[in-house]
Amino acid sequence: MMASFGLSPAAAQEALRPLINALGTGGFPERAEAVKTLAATGDPKVPEILTYLSDGELYAPKAGGAVYRVGAGNAVTDPLTGTPSEGVSAGSLQKIRLNNTLRGAITTAMSQLTLLSPDRNKRFSAAQDILKSADPAQLSLVDGALAQEKDGAIKSLLESARAVMVLKSDHSIEDKKAAIDTVAARGNREALTILQTALAGAPADLAPLIQGKIDGIARQLALWDVAQNIWYGLSLGSVLLLAAIGLAITFGVMGVINMAHGEMVMLGAYTTYVVQQAVATYAPGFATFGLAIAVPTAFLVTALIGIAIERGIIRFLYGRPLETLLATWGLSLILQQAIRTIFGPTNRQVDNPSWMSGTVDVGGLAVTWNRLWIIVFSLAVFFALLTLLKRSRLGLQMRAVTQNRRMASSMGIRTPYVDALTFGLGSGIAGMAGVALSQIDNVSPNLGQNYIIDSFMVVVFGGVGNLWGTLVGALSLGIANKFLEPYAGAVLGKILILVLIILFIQRRPRGLFALKGRAIEQ
Repeated sequence: MMASFGLSPAAAQEALRPLINALGTGGFPERAEAVKTLAATGDPKVPEILTYLSDGELYAPKAGGAVYRVGAGNAVTDPLTGTPSEGVSAGSLQKIRLNNTLRGAITTAMSQLTLLSPDRNKRFSAAQDILKSADPAQLSLVDGALAQEKDGAIKSLLESARAVMVLKSDHSIEDKKAAIDTVAARGNREALTILQTALAGAPADLAPLIQGKIDGIARQLALWDVAQNIWYGLSLGSVLLLAAIGLAITFGVMGVINMAHGEMVMLGAYTTYVVQQAVATYAPGFATFGLAIAVPTAFLVTALIGIAIERGIIRFLYGRPLETLLATWGLSLILQQAIRTIFGPTNRQVDNPSWMSGTVDVGGLAVTWNRLWIIVFSLAVFFALLTLLKRSRLGLQMRAVTQNRRMASSMGIRTPYVDALTFGLGSGIAGMAGVALSQIDNVSPNLGQNYIIDSFMVVVFGGVGNLWGTLVGALSLGIANKFLEPYAGAVLGKILILVLIILFIQRRPRGLFALKGRAIEQ
């Protein structure tokens, strides 16, 4: 910066004047060089001048000379001081024209100048832009910014940018080797691309070093890809767990094939939408807590609907599984059409709260906050349900009915009461699954249909009525799906999973974790 040479602010500005006047002479290449020269001064007045240039407000005489700013009403002013320029008319001047090259030079220069901004976000964005361009002509500016920068993340970006600049320049072999080490230390795909580009024009004594670094990064990225697929599989498995866990208890206790279970998930998602709209309208100050309010609301709404379905339809069809399947399938169509009539066929937008938005990088692993919270929520629901089944009176009665319905009835357990509450509990959990799915999927009348088949596969694979089997089955199928998708595609991957489950069921008809009981054995 000019101030570093002991110039007063006024003298520093006057020293800029010939550099500004250079913007009005020569062709586009000369003007681009003039922009770079201006940026290299680091003077705080330069961003304002470049903004005028970018906005088409800088003019100069046709024969060259002083540069002026022509603003609203054709007012001619000094671009440095803003004072009116007496005796100069806008008609005697011509606009300093821009092309794509000159615009790119202005953008790069503005990024350079924000490296010295007190705003951390601006400096970070500027460091990213400089890393992308990596113009060796900016090396001295980056060195100056590195000497002043205290933020570790920004400093890392600047060090990488400097290394790329060194690789593009005519520095010594030793400097380039150090630069290669700096780039390779990033260990990400961007570093891999930089090294692959450098390898194309590398001298013979540097090529083996660059190739070794490329191979090392490729191996490291392959391991991170495996970890990323596992993460995606766990997040998908948590969604399947939420969708299947309610189905597992209704199918296990009641033996009912409920094809309307997916619609309970869909109703939970629409309940989330309604709650969010109501909170935004009547209590906007509680918008952050809208999702927390939606969870118990969705549970109650879908649980009551589930109890009504069991009392109104299911209880008349016990012992007739085919008729139960057809009845619940017809009910699912009715519920879908009802939602289309009330809310319309288009998707509804459910906003993520701030604490569920964004991504955090863990090494080479990208972890999204919404999926992380869904995994935590799924496990919390799983263990809460497990505690209910093991520690409560209702759970004891449900387990008794699962093992031997007739014996449980003869011991005084009201099996119709247990059936209604079990169906309501399973439907309520499906509603909470809809709350979670509204954060990562489109809220539409077809939402539940996307998960009902996978939910049945999870239940059958894990073992009918066994919660631990449902957990293991959901996570296993989620991870298997994500590992197959890159090679076989999403559709073929699901087909392969289905074939593998069929083959598995041939060997273990009762799934991974089979329940034991006299009625089950029969």
